[in-house]
Amino acid sequence: MRINFSLAQPSLLIVLLLVANSVYAQEHPADNWEVGVEAGYLGKILHHSPLDYTIVPTQVLWRTPAGFDLWRGASGARLAVRQRFSFVTEVYLKGAEDYYLAFAGSPSIELWSADQKTALFYEIGGGAGRINSKNIPGAQGQKFTLNWFSQFGYRHQFDKKMAITSGIYFTHHSNMGMTKPNPGIDVLGLNFGIIWQIK
Repeated sequence: MRINFSLAQPSLLIVLLLVANSVYAQEHPADNWEVGVEAGYLGKILHHSPLDYTIVPTQVLWRTPAGFDLWRGASGARLAVRQRFSFVTEVYLKGAEDYYLAFAGSPSIELWSADQKTALFYEIGGGAGRINSKNIPGAQGQKFTLNWFSQFGYRHQFDKKMAITSGIYFTHHSNMGMTKPNPGIDVLGLNFGIIWQIK
């Protein structure tokens, strides 16, 4: 039996294009690099410092593609782990200080729905930065300050390339006892973001 290559080649090309298009269409949002912007409103919750604090954080963040999955469901749902890095700026509406500039990083654990349109996520990590400390009792004792944060949130995809997030966000600032007293700052509030996929 002889194969007519003049007919087989175009047919093979069409099949390959359909397969490639199908693979692209099924590409998961968690498998891409992302850039985003988040902003929040945080109020004091613990009393390590006698001063009242209200903080407005703004972050520019990057997320890596998922490094691995903790779980995959038969329907397509998945529990993915990726990395989050951010440049943090904080404006102090209440408190002894005026601003804080820092870097932070953490894993991002994401539970995705089978349709890839929504996800619950949890992030916990930290970093370091500079606060404009002042010689005020109850305030931060030095400019170099460490940060720890935790966020539990919800994500909704508008399409494969853009999403919005909302979350409950906690952050703690401290210099780990490098100065005494070292009151620290603990604040909790809401955080909202916009995310774009980058190739």
